[in-house]
Amino acid sequence: MKKLLYAIAISATIFTGCSDDEEEVPVKTPVQGEITGDITTNRTLAFGNYTLKGLVKVQPGVTLTIEAGSTFTADQADGEDGLVILNGGKLIANGTANEPIVFTAKTKIGGQWAGIIMYGDAPIVNSATAPTPQTALSEDGQSITYGGSNATHNGGSLKYVRVEYAGLVFNNNTREHNGFSFYSVGSGTVLENLVAYKGNDDGFEFYGGTVSAKNLISYGNADDSFDWQDGWRGQENTNWFAYQTGIANYGMEIEAKGVNNTFFPKITNITLKRAANTATESQNEKQFDAIQFKSQGNGDFSNIFIDGYASVEAGFGSAIQVRDLATYNNQVVGGKIKLLNVRLANTPVTFLSQNSGGNFTVNAASFGTNFTTSTTATGASLIAGIWANVDGVNLLANL
Repeated sequence: MKKLLYAIAISATIFTGCSDDEEEVPVKTPVQGEITGDITTNRTLAFGNYTLKGLVKVQPGVTLTIEAGSTFTADQADGEDGLVILNGGKLIANGTANEPIVFTAKTKIGGQWAGIIMYGDAPIVNSATAPTPQTALSEDGQSITYGGSNATHNGGSLKYVRVEYAGLVFNNNTREHNGFSFYSVGSGTVLENLVAYKGNDDGFEFYGGTVSAKNLISYGNADDSFDWQDGWRGQENTNWFAYQTGIANYGMEIEAKGVNNTFFPKITNITLKRAANTATESQNEKQFDAIQFKSQGNGDFSNIFIDGYASVEAGFGSAIQVRDLATYNNQVVGGKIKLLNVRLANTPVTFLSQNSGGNFTVNAASFGTNFTTSTTATGASLIAGIWANVDGVNLLANL
């Protein structure tokens, strides 16, 4: 039988001096432990350093609580590691700016483990003809059904959580992982101050659902910094920062499985930056753009700063790419994509048309009043702290 191993917190006392009136200062000593297997009863993991072994699954009706400052380390040598919250389960992982909860890997190279995966039963839309509520099977190799009609699904609370070196990929689109994967997660879930650092796939991916996320950092991930599909419709998203370096694809990849939805997500305060000489992941599909819209992807975006998306190769690289004619007609011309108060730096090409499915030319006039520029757009605003530092690297230095 699979089991969960956990330890008990240990406290120590230190003295700050020899004076009779000197106060004793309690200092928490981190416990050492391992978590593995299914979590079938409510558990609280005390502040400590844990080994994450295997796909640890929080079962429906169960809450896993993690104390601030805890660290979890995966080791690819023992197989596929990850933390999975099944629909009906909850993860309460509330760190602080200076005591974040960190999930990392023994080997500091992207693709070492599966990251954090959460399932819910909030609405998704991946077919224009299927009845509602719609469902789908996850692309993480577990083939878990996600989707439903519970818009307020609550998967818990994640605050000041950092995921490092995740993005384990076995087969593209059939068994792949991101830093954070949110499958039909609902609006009752709290996602704030999260970091996806140097993963081998997307930093954050939303598979439908209604959840919103605030204060996100996607740093050095090898695929897209932010990605969504299945009709994701979160409305209260703000302060998203992507810094792409080394190898990376799109800053934001936006699609809706070809469904011309009447709704769209809303995000304010976005900064997308690409370091000089950052290569695309594959030469088969050259992805150098800050924002790509395809397959009826849409959204309402405002206060956007885009920096460094130059044409690395002739004909590639722009601030905004529209890939196919249907997306151009229904989302751009149809007024379902709004890009307001946009400021560009080191990005000479604003619009790029891929002309899939027909010839079209996207430009500012295509958007009408739904595209505006601003010389004072600030983009994301994030607070400093240990949560945004990895191995001596201040992730906000480029913000």
